[in-house]
Amino acid sequence: MSALPRSYNPFAEDEEEDVAPAGPGGAGGADRQRYLEQEVLRRSAATADSTTRSLSLLYESERIGVAASEELVRQGEALKRTEQMVDKMDQDLKTSQRHINSIKSVWGGLVNYFKAKPPESKPEQNGAPEYYANSRLKEAMMSSKEQESKYQESHPNLRKLDNSDNDFNKADLVSSVQRDAYPKNQQLRAYHQKIDTNLDEMSSGLSRLKSLALGLQTEIEEQDDMLDRLTKKVETLDVNIKNTDRKVRQL
Repeated sequence: MSALPRSYNPFAEDEEEDVAPAGPGGAGGADRQRYLEQEVLRRSAATADSTTRSLSLLYESERIGVAASEELVRQGEALKRTEQMVDKMDQDLKTSQRHINSIKSVWGGLVNYFKAKPPESKPEQNGAPEYYANSRLKEAMMSSKEQESKYQESHPNLRKLDNSDNDFNKADLVSSVQRDAYPKNQQLRAYHQKIDTNLDEMSSGLSRLKSLALGLQTEIEEQDDMLDRLTKKVETLDVNIKNTDRKVRQL
């Protein structure tokens, strides 16, 4: 009866033949340790680069959100001007109707003479109405605009070349309590600190993006109400214009 093989793996003998025998002093184990250290450094560097790219995309999203907010505020200003123009047209139309009544009959003229004049709206100074966005959006925009410098630093076409020694110098400034939480290897510790810093910045950036989104939602809802109000005014103005035109034709 033949002896049982040492392993059920049919390639066990081939693997044993391929592995070079360890030299004196355990050279094979040292090579294995160096390989693992390099692999850990490589993966840490890749993770740090990944968080840096994610942070750059976050700053880019925040910049786009600020631009959209500014455009929405300009749209609100345009709606405000339009609403004031409609109100002015409605007031002028009422004045025209009073004059038409005066022309049609003496009695109408006497009624208009003793009838109180409608209050006239004061013209806007500098020809531009004042429009203010909601406070939530304004605060979110101010907070996000403060990160413009960080966006420029993180953008691949705008950022300056970083000195690799800076990360190591920053690692020396960490307190002893924090240093104990990181690996003793200086390069690996710098990567871990960079990853933690990027994650903290990403958390703050996501919080600012949330505030910006909520501010945009509130502003859109307010402008939607303004559009509904403006639509009703325009419909009423259209009816009054048709009535006035009909009265003019009857003169």
